[in-house]
Amino acid sequence: MSELNRRSLFRGGAFAFSGGLMQAAPPRTSRGTGIQLAHFLHADRPGSWRLWKQLGVDHAITGVAGILARTERSRYAEALAKVKADFQAAGIEIAGVESHPVPAEKLKLGLPGRDEELENYIAAIKALAEVRIPMVCYNWMAGLGWYRTNTKVAGRGGALTSEFVLEEAEAQGLTEWGKVSEEKVWDNLVYFQKAVIPVAEKAGIQMALHPDDPPLSPLRGLGRILTSAANFEKVMQIVPSPINGVTFCQANFLAMGENIYDLAEKWCKRKKVFFVHFRDIQGRANRMRETFHDNGPTDMARIMKIYHDAGFQGPMRPDHAPVLAGEANDSPGYMVQGNIFAIGYMRGILDMILAGRG
Repeated sequence: MSELNRRSLFRGGAFAFSGGLMQAAPPRTSRGTGIQLAHFLHADRPGSWRLWKQLGVDHAITGVAGILARTERSRYAEALAKVKADFQAAGIEIAGVESHPVPAEKLKLGLPGRDEELENYIAAIKALAEVRIPMVCYNWMAGLGWYRTNTKVAGRGGALTSEFVLEEAEAQGLTEWGKVSEEKVWDNLVYFQKAVIPVAEKAGIQMALHPDDPPLSPLRGLGRILTSAANFEKVMQIVPSPINGVTFCQANFLAMGENIYDLAEKWCKRKKVFFVHFRDIQGRANRMRETFHDNGPTDMARIMKIYHDAGFQGPMRPDHAPVLAGEANDSPGYMVQGNIFAIGYMRGILDMILAGRG
């Protein structure tokens, strides 16, 4: 972040003096923007929701694949309605589901049984529309999800963060899936999109495709295709549709070597960004390390203002926050304290933008 924007951020205090009395500023919200500050909240862990509500997080991203995998297809809407009602009872709206609404690994790998997964997927899209959950963040990382070679790297003050080093990944050899070509992964995505995107468009469900993490190919023998902005443009033309768009995980586009400021502005103005993962890294795809939200190379105030000015309308959540002192590293990137810091940091930037100081 530039020093100019750092100074702009901190000049606006949380309090103002008037007539010798200290007056609290208005509550920090994303009101006045289309940005919905959100966090990933597990549908089956309601005990954790209260904390995020106390922090002013009114929108949740959640996962439902585990729930729907245990549910008959004909009862998907009933199961999703209960999940939504539970969140609403806690004062939280579901802004979208992440990591596929139903299991989809056979679809991504092109394995026997993929057509049953496809039927489940289409039914899930219709059920999401029925209960008015508006967005699906999905990925096309076949065989391996987001992948790190070390999740115990000491960062600032000894906070634990994660890194990826290509040579270390290659030393681990092939996965159980052996070699899968990029062409095969492309074919599988085309097959999926041609079946699902028309259904999602009719249902009004935004399909927000997440980049590969790390964005390089192959990874342990597995072809990866969502590794460049050009490939995303290609994907959005498989089935051209207003609902065929992007999860802008900004650190992954940075790892690709893209100009993320220009790219965010372009896609937001085209209304192709449906969801933002707000995070930062040092390095590039073959060697990268997660950072705190305030000490990476990205000018976070600048890119937040781009989202705001370019008309982004949708959820934004922190991602891959370092693990702080006193916490176990049970879920690297997704422990509590680092994400609390990130939410506060994001709110502060938004406050400055709304006050005209950004």
